[in-house]
Amino acid sequence: MLRYRAAALQSFEGLEMSDAKTPDNDDKAARQRARLDELLALQPPGSTGHVKLASGRGLDYALGAAFLPVAAKGHDAAPPEAAVMATHYLLQGAAPAQRPVCFAFNGGPGSASIWLHLGALGPKRVVVPDDASAAPAPHAVVDNPHTWFEHFDLVFVDPPHTGWSVAAGEDARKGLLSVDGDVAALAEVIRVWLTRHRRWGSPVYLAGESYGTTRAAAMADTLQGMGVQLSGLILVSCAMDLQSLVFAHGNDLPYGLFLPAFANTAQYHGLLKGTLAASPEAARAAAEAFVADDYVAALQAGARLSHDRRARIARRVAELTGLPRALVEAKNLRISDATFFFEAMRDQGRIVGRLESRGTGPMAASRTRDWEFDPGIEAIAPAYTMAGMAWFAEALGLQRDVRYEVLSHDTHKAWNWNRGDAQGNAFTTTAPDLSRALRRNPLLKVLVASGRYDLGTPYSASDWSLAQLDIPPEVHARITHRYYDAGHMMYTREADLRQLKADLAGWMEAA
Repeated sequence: MLRYRAAALQSFEGLEMSDAKTPDNDDKAARQRARLDELLALQPPGSTGHVKLASGRGLDYALGAAFLPVAAKGHDAAPPEAAVMATHYLLQGAAPAQRPVCFAFNGGPGSASIWLHLGALGPKRVVVPDDASAAPAPHAVVDNPHTWFEHFDLVFVDPPHTGWSVAAGEDARKGLLSVDGDVAALAEVIRVWLTRHRRWGSPVYLAGESYGTTRAAAMADTLQGMGVQLSGLILVSCAMDLQSLVFAHGNDLPYGLFLPAFANTAQYHGLLKGTLAASPEAARAAAEAFVADDYVAALQAGARLSHDRRARIARRVAELTGLPRALVEAKNLRISDATFFFEAMRDQGRIVGRLESRGTGPMAASRTRDWEFDPGIEAIAPAYTMAGMAWFAEALGLQRDVRYEVLSHDTHKAWNWNRGDAQGNAFTTTAPDLSRALRRNPLLKVLVASGRYDLGTPYSASDWSLAQLDIPPEVHARITHRYYDAGHMMYTREADLRQLKADLAGWMEAA
């Protein structure tokens, strides 16, 4: 889950500790190290299972999990900096060297991999309502006939400080809570897993969602440097360029990139009129044309915009978003995500969801504009958490008193967005990493999946980000972008779950 709109621009608030050693600090460090050692020694019993695919074919799998060590800078002789949980599904009776393996993780930063694991990829899934409404209890997992297990063995990775994965201490934690530290840690996890399972001969794929795509884009280049040749990269709800997603002073880019997704959402909720209201396709097409032909130039003109042209732009933005023209003018023609969430359905007392904009939630009676929760994630988070905890205990034999961090807000708040020697938390981007990886590896291909009702990483922002990759046309031809009629986790809608699987199969066959 991508949750870094505001945090991406804040100064890094690391978890600094005093240099002076105290008994309390020593005790805390000892407890952290003991907890890490306990996890590394843990051997969950795992289980076996069977899944019947939509085609009618059946597959037997071995399910297991382990906490893998992350050594400092990849040196095996150094004490581990973290213990990272990796859950795997392996096809019974398959020749390992011939069987591809896909490593999958979610985003946040601060999200465990439970969403991809029990939402789309794994042999089991959590069922939630197709219409983005809240899922009622009881919550459980069911067979997933659209599992990606048909194409690869699956390994779900919970990055440090998510799930039950932990760091060895505060110094290690500080390094891991960063773009580059996180990439290095997960690349090391993949190296260790391939070694332990003797899978260096297997084709390797990565699948990331949201911030997981930020991570995966960089990992593609890092792994190439480690000698791990990726066969494919799957980016769900792409977020490689924060500048395209973060509304901030002086950054006009997101206003144009979000407008088609705003129009799509406004049409869904019946906020548009005339031909714009006819279909989501009509709303999107009109917004995309307006952005390309008029809106970007108008934003760049700023105060140089004539009175008549300014009035025309304000009127069209209002028509495309369903917002009052007076509000558009008051916002200087710039509608941010927060403005849309609170103002689009204010007269109905509703907040529009961010990660799933088909969903809405009630405003406070006082109609405040405080962002207290996202209706788009609140509708499904309890279902995934409760079903997931039961599944870990039942199928993996993992039942710990320590809380499983499905979404760690502390991790998100402490994240260091700087890369390399840069300071000041400028807009993070890993697009150059992916560009380099695609040029270095002529066999690497990319599948991108975008939800049209995602207002966290809008499809139109992903279009822009992919178009800006520094690669020649023949390399760009290895990128496939597909769209779905749901939000950030488009696979929660069953029709899109099926389509996503079909698109994956077509992409695999086209190799």
